[in-house]
Amino acid sequence: METMKSSNLGYPRIGEKREWKKTLEQFWAGKIEKESFLKKMEEMRLQHLQKQKDQGIDLIPVGDFSLYDHVLDTAVMFGLVPKRFDYSGGEVSLETYFEIARGSKDAVAAEMTKWFNTNYHYIVPELDQAAPTLVENRPLQFYKEAKQKLGIEGKPVILGPITFVKLSKGYSSLKEVVQQFVPFYKEILRELQAEGVSWVQIDEPILATSLSKEELDLFADVYQQLNKAAPDVNILLQTYFDSIDHYEVITSLPVQGIGLDFIHDRRENLASLKKFGFPEEKVLAAGILDGRNIWRANLDEKTTLLSEIAEIVSKDRLIIQPSASLLHVPVTVESEDTLEEVLKNALSFADEKLHEVVLLTKGLHLGKDSILEEITASTEAMKTLNESTFRNNQQVQNDMQKLASVRAEREVPFNIRQPIQETTFQLPLLPTTTIGSFPQTQEVRRQRQLWRKGELTDVEYEKYINAEIKKWIEIQEKLGLDVFVHGEFERTDMVEYFGEKLAGFQFTKFGWVQSYGSRCVKPPLIYGDVSFQDPMTVKETVYAQSLTTKPVKGMLTGPITILNWSFVRDDISHFEVANQIALALRKEVELLEENGISMIQVDEPALREGLPLKHENWDSYLNAAVYAFKLATTSVRNETQIHTHMCYANFEDIIDAINALDADVISIETSRSHGELLSAFEDNTYDKGIGLGVYDIHSPRVPALEEITKNIERALQVLEPKLFWINPDCGLKTRGLKETVTALEVMVEAAEQVREKLVVKK
Repeated sequence: METMKSSNLGYPRIGEKREWKKTLEQFWAGKIEKESFLKKMEEMRLQHLQKQKDQGIDLIPVGDFSLYDHVLDTAVMFGLVPKRFDYSGGEVSLETYFEIARGSKDAVAAEMTKWFNTNYHYIVPELDQAAPTLVENRPLQFYKEAKQKLGIEGKPVILGPITFVKLSKGYSSLKEVVQQFVPFYKEILRELQAEGVSWVQIDEPILATSLSKEELDLFADVYQQLNKAAPDVNILLQTYFDSIDHYEVITSLPVQGIGLDFIHDRRENLASLKKFGFPEEKVLAAGILDGRNIWRANLDEKTTLLSEIAEIVSKDRLIIQPSASLLHVPVTVESEDTLEEVLKNALSFADEKLHEVVLLTKGLHLGKDSILEEITASTEAMKTLNESTFRNNQQVQNDMQKLASVRAEREVPFNIRQPIQETTFQLPLLPTTTIGSFPQTQEVRRQRQLWRKGELTDVEYEKYINAEIKKWIEIQEKLGLDVFVHGEFERTDMVEYFGEKLAGFQFTKFGWVQSYGSRCVKPPLIYGDVSFQDPMTVKETVYAQSLTTKPVKGMLTGPITILNWSFVRDDISHFEVANQIALALRKEVELLEENGISMIQVDEPALREGLPLKHENWDSYLNAAVYAFKLATTSVRNETQIHTHMCYANFEDIIDAINALDADVISIETSRSHGELLSAFEDNTYDKGIGLGVYDIHSPRVPALEEITKNIERALQVLEPKLFWINPDCGLKTRGLKETVTALEVMVEAAEQVREKLVVKK
């Protein structure tokens, strides 16, 4: 067995300047032909591989590149196309591939949900729609491409069968369904073996969650079969995002290498390694650099960690790598030419992390002195940032010490507030609203860019934004919505906007990461103490309210979402940062109320995604998340109605925490999985206002009236009509103007029809 030295688990797809995103959207818009599109994607894929080769990475991943999503790639590799799409077998066409992800005129898109506890979304495979079969060996194709065109002996990356099935929907017996896939995984590995592949990375991140004995037995059986099928291929069983339970069982699985995450809950994996040792016949791929955050590694600390690991696993059996795929971080710090040196010197994006991997590999084999200069530089960079005024704001630290004296509960419970608010707002049964944002057209983005470049004055830009607000207030009046929003035309992103207004945040020029499909986000860097500076939303919301007698919601992003969708400083606890954010938002909530805004929506779409992978850690996370939300929202009067919005993901897991938030109204993104969510309400009582998204905004299709009506009526079978709201499942920022208005017309009509039926029924 030839042991490699340095490795990578995956590389960002989007490119330094989002070339990948732009090419995708050009193709979808019909601006480039299919052949040209595929050629450009190939060029990008090869560029990414060449860059890793040039960095000196020994074990370069191939097959991690995707045209949309790696889970969808795995599904179509096995011919798993839902029956509602036009597919007659064989290799899945590019057109069908994108229809599964985005929907078509006649078929809704497949469900989309979070990839473990990250802000990346994957397309959920539907296993009850088709039987698996191997229609193409994608890992083999990418391996051959890298070898033939770049001379790279790549490491094919495959999503493992058990993780793939557990992330899917439409199956009853995990064991039976996994065994259906095993013959095809065996075939993939045999073909890779025939091609001379040395290492194959099989990703099984589900191993970092809480597993049953039956599931562990299934792992043993499946990997015994895979190992026997291709004995000359070295299988690297890769885990990430957390430590593994059942360490002895997992490290004894019949594979040649085990990849462990020594960053997230590192103490557990390290403690297990020290307690139980490591099989002498296996290679340990040690993830010692944070693949999900952007701070420069303290190389002195990392060499110490490697020394501890090397006391147990001999150096010739060690692979040095990031803790997870670098899909979750931006491409390179090199492009960031506007950052202050104290901050820029403390950053490490994908390319810099690969350089750190190579340095640490060198230090492990040649000794610490061989990288002493780099160690000194990294130590000094982080020391300078930690000692800076950014991380030593005395007022913030004083406020944090007084937290115990700050009220974090509403004055009275919901059952007393609700009739007060009912009298205040006089809304009809099944009130209609939207989640917050309206389409950000090319012209909106152009005007913002002109303003940012100084080519538009503040007065001119404000005048333009006000005109957009006025236009959309008039559209909402015409549509007949009951509760309005101002549209958020001044905002680039729901987290970025607030980060730009609060102290302690910094933004990059090209720090983009993929969220879903071509949707890229630029997470802020929370690098210092967070504090309120000036009003952030009051001006636009008050202006919108002046144009209508209907209530206009103030729109804020909640502390946990800001936390989870940012790159967060790692010198203090994340929840200390969350509480700093909450105190700042509390001031904004109070200012909105003082200025006559009595409906305030504090969105927490990322609350569920931050849930730890281990069940035993859930309560501490959820208690802290609930506290931060209430810290931000509970100082208002009884008449003021607090809304929140969440993205759907196993609602039943967190229903008690959502109840504990004590928001007056919650809206939940559910349209792609409406039926599954409703089952949660059959077993759990939710006694506050709730709006289940009645149509999917991630797809450009306009829903049919019957479709929305059916969704509403299904919800009312288990929810109290008096507390039910009707809304799309998420913000409408990414949608076009015409489709948005048409879809909302259908939604309002559906609400009116159901409302009339309820009145007649009474």
